[in-house]
Amino acid sequence: MSSVCVNEALTDDELRWVMSRLDSEKDKEVFGLVCKRWLNLQSTDRKKLAARAGPHMLRRLASRFTQIVELDLSQSISRSFYPGVTDSDLAVISEGFKYLRVLNLHNCKGITDTGLASIGRCLSLLQFLDVSYCRKLSDKGLSAVAEGCHDLRALHLAGCRFITDESLKSLSERCRDLEALGLQGCANITDSGLADLVKGCRKIKSLDINKCSNVGDAGVSSVAKACASSLKTLKLLDCYKVGNESIFSLAQSCKNLETLIIGGCRDISDESIMLLAESCKDSLKNLRMDWCLNVSDSSLSCILKKCKNLEALDIGCCEEITDVAFRDLGSDDVLGLKVLKVSNCTKITVTGISKILEKCTSLEYLDVRSLPQVTEERCSEAGLEFPNCCKVNFSGSLTEPEFLL
Repeated sequence: MSSVCVNEALTDDELRWVMSRLDSEKDKEVFGLVCKRWLNLQSTDRKKLAARAGPHMLRRLASRFTQIVELDLSQSISRSFYPGVTDSDLAVISEGFKYLRVLNLHNCKGITDTGLASIGRCLSLLQFLDVSYCRKLSDKGLSAVAEGCHDLRALHLAGCRFITDESLKSLSERCRDLEALGLQGCANITDSGLADLVKGCRKIKSLDINKCSNVGDAGVSSVAKACASSLKTLKLLDCYKVGNESIFSLAQSCKNLETLIIGGCRDISDESIMLLAESCKDSLKNLRMDWCLNVSDSSLSCILKKCKNLEALDIGCCEEITDVAFRDLGSDDVLGLKVLKVSNCTKITVTGISKILEKCTSLEYLDVRSLPQVTEERCSEAGLEFPNCCKVNFSGSLTEPEFLL
């Protein structure tokens, strides 16, 4: 009986089908080691690539992997001494990877506006761009991206300190399908910039303006009204100018809000939080309001009773919170909380923690640091039994979950 050569029996399309049935990227890499023909098929079919390489190697990668749509060149914090991708690298990338839709340049500190101009000039299909902590970038580079990448859906600019309202105006005029925007630490962004942004970008689902200290109620209200039906995630950590007016606007307009971070917004009080709990009771999943010093038991009790889909809650350092908020829970109030942080709420006692455990049967992480009346010893003496899957942080030694970052 004569043997059959697989390469003679199967066409390229049939071999591609075989490769498509492989689950892991590692298996697909092994597929390419069989012979040159299989390597070529594996290379031309590959869609994602993560690499650290200079211009010469990037050219070789571009000629081999011709169908790449997702390219990750980000730098880890541990390599912070290394500049990563440079402007000359971006020129090669922009010319060689024409089909890119996702480009991650996180922490590539060597990039300047010149490099972004290459992206805007050549990568018209780009939908996702992360240039967080590329600290040399300015409005000039972002305007070039907006000019050439009209299909942009997600843009992350955390730590780009030279970005101003001008960039938001450019995005508004040219990138009207934008859905996610990260501006954490961009301290030059103001209410006026946010108002300009949402004149054109009305489909925003996620907006991160953590630590944008010049943003206040007017800017947040503009976003809430313009993106009422789309907005699901809003991060306002340490935006100290944000107060009740912002929360009222969100409660009135954004019925689909799932994640809200208002930690450090110290002017927010019970009245607005209670209205938010009522308005977003079916959608709210993650709420961080640590250091909201005017929040008390009345608003917390309202949140716990109404927001049945809430999974993560941070009320750390809310000094007015006591056991009362938890004692008010009735027999029908079963909570789906997975993460609860009550650190530095000094009026909470073992009695309150006991009630939490009774109502939160799905709890996975409980932060009780710096509660003078709640120690591991006192919990043991009270006979408290924590769920087997629940990590309890008494001293700060546990890694915190990322639900509310």
